[in-house]
Amino acid sequence: MTKTNPGHFFEDFALGQVIEHATPRTVTEGDRALYGALYPTRFAIPSSAAFASSCGLDPHPVEELIGFHIAFGKTVPDVSLNAVANLGYAELRFHRPIRPGDTLATRSEVIGLKQNSNGRTGVVYVRSTATLQDGSVAIDWARWVMVNKRDPEAPAPETVVPDLAEVVAPTDLIVPTGLDLTGYDFAAAGEPHRWGHYEVGERIDHVDGVTLTDAEHMMATRLWQNTAKVHFDVEARPDGRRLIYGGHIISMARALSFNGLANAQLVAAVNAGAHTAPAFAGDTVHAWSEVLDKAEVDAPGVGALRLRLVATKGRDETTTLRGDDGRYAPGVLLDLDMWVLCPL
Repeated sequence: MTKTNPGHFFEDFALGQVIEHATPRTVTEGDRALYGALYPTRFAIPSSAAFASSCGLDPHPVEELIGFHIAFGKTVPDVSLNAVANLGYAELRFHRPIRPGDTLATRSEVIGLKQNSNGRTGVVYVRSTATLQDGSVAIDWARWVMVNKRDPEAPAPETVVPDLAEVVAPTDLIVPTGLDLTGYDFAAAGEPHRWGHYEVGERIDHVDGVTLTDAEHMMATRLWQNTAKVHFDVEARPDGRRLIYGGHIISMARALSFNGLANAQLVAAVNAGAHTAPAFAGDTVHAWSEVLDKAEVDAPGVGALRLRLVATKGRDETTTLRGDDGRYAPGVLLDLDMWVLCPL
């Protein structure tokens, strides 16, 4: 009897299948410290307990992406251990702030299947839910991933592609209980720009770049207990290179966005996201954002900005994200559409 876990292949998934992922993971102050060591993050609420308390958030929350990376990592052994690539995200909402001492557990339901024309791989769509120790929902999201088949001759399942919302409606955004930005300290936060200073269509170059290293991305991937082979094992890819974990690019781009968006303190939702090209050690990541929409929310002094956060390999000088053929411009690594909360 085989006691090890070789991971699920495409033909192992079934529509409606529910997977309870091991193992629950407790968030610690160490996660906050390591996150700050890995990424150049400076947002005031997760950085300062006193600042967070002044905004109505006490105890002091960690960055939303810490919770997401931990919850996502739980799904990897069961969903994407044999993946070729993680393709995209939709309908991701943060339901409540994550604090040190919180324990996250994750379950997923298979909501779609589509075998690729090559017969060797297929796309698996799952909806994952991370809950806290009291059973309340902390984060939920949909994602789709390309997974290898064990047997290319295995019959293809019926194709089911789920209908996912293009954007989380502003009325469905969940504002943390107690959040109040009416007394917001702009000097402490680092920039004077508030919700009203941003215009739809505005593009913000975040200026700085960070060169990726194998050591840092592998440390991050282990920190979130993500076991995907392609991030560690040079024998897992034909080119013999370790693929940079997509979450590492997301967090790097989010951290770089501080320069120009220092007051985009909290991520409320991710509407859509795509890892558009692979990244490897030695690549230098830059980022820019475009303001897509603005909305008012039911919290004192709080507004929502819908941003497109784009990470590129090297400085991106193009003005067109996609060509006429729908393909992304060379060098684009990440295209992330999200709602953030900032002071009015």
